[in-house]
Amino acid sequence: MDNRELRKRQAEIKDRYRSNPGEALIVDHGSTTRASLGDPFHATAIPGDDYGISIPVGVHRGVGGPHDQPNPGEMLCTALAACLDTSIRMVAHLMGIELDELDVHVTGRVDLRGTLAMSEDIHVGFDDMHCDVHVKPATGTDPARLQRMLDTAKRSCVVRDSLVRPVDVETSFRIES
Repeated sequence: MDNRELRKRQAEIKDRYRSNPGEALIVDHGSTTRASLGDPFHATAIPGDDYGISIPVGVHRGVGGPHDQPNPGEMLCTALAACLDTSIRMVAHLMGIELDELDVHVTGRVDLRGTLAMSEDIHVGFDDMHCDVHVKPATGTDPARLQRMLDTAKRSCVVRDSLVRPVDVETSFRIES
């Protein structure tokens, strides 16, 4: 797809959202399946509804698990990497910037004493995350345009923004008797 086709698609979408802002509000979701409850170390995650795929999930060895499948922390790092990667690709495509290479690697640092409830002074979540983005633009790419593209992509990354500017998370439990 050339960038004119993508611009056309997005122009139509933007026009629709200007006319009816409510259409711009979407709901993404993921879930787990009712797998064997006798195994505390494994679950199956399902992203969305329409893909027909599931992702095995395991528990990190640092909290007693076998660490034999991706754990939720790794999946969060992967979601950030995937979102940043696709944001960069989309913005580069729209700007007509050709990329010869793009790799995104995300690391997150967490103190597991928090999740093990060893101290109320240690929070459960990640302490920090680092996105290492390797970009090799085509020869002759203007460095200022490349920087503008990267800044725009970083600003457009939904997962990154959700982590930098945390969202409210409500948890409700339905207890069946």
